[in-house]
Amino acid sequence: MRDKEFVKERIPHREPFLLVDGVISMTDSEILAFRDLLENDPVFEGHFPGYPIYPGVLILEGLAQTAGILLLKPNETPLFAGIERARFKTIVRPPCRIEYSVKLIDSRMNVAKLETSAYAEGKLAAKAILLVSSI
Repeated sequence: MRDKEFVKERIPHREPFLLVDGVISMTDSEILAFRDLLENDPVFEGHFPGYPIYPGVLILEGLAQTAGILLLKPNETPLFAGIERARFKTIVRPPCRIEYSVKLIDSRMNVAKLETSAYAEGKLAAKAILLVSSI
């Protein structure tokens, strides 16, 4: 298990837009990371008052940040190069833990293709194929 300081060493994102709290496991081609969503997260002030739902685009950004943790070398900046077949499967509401699962499936000419899934409380919340590059 790696904490938020490890995450900050791997990607340039910072609060309030750092959407990964830690890494559960990581190999050269796969990573499992997480975000603990709390009811007092500022995003829920507007999405939606009285019925908080975590935005799907932030789930995708969490997956992209997780991909960056897996792929980036020191001093590189990630570039979100594309997304294919994004699907949202369930509503994500606080409090809960989102687990981000990312697997490298191809890498060519500085662009990585990754199979990604996000789970909230063990249920599939979203999945997508992401394309990530770096500068």
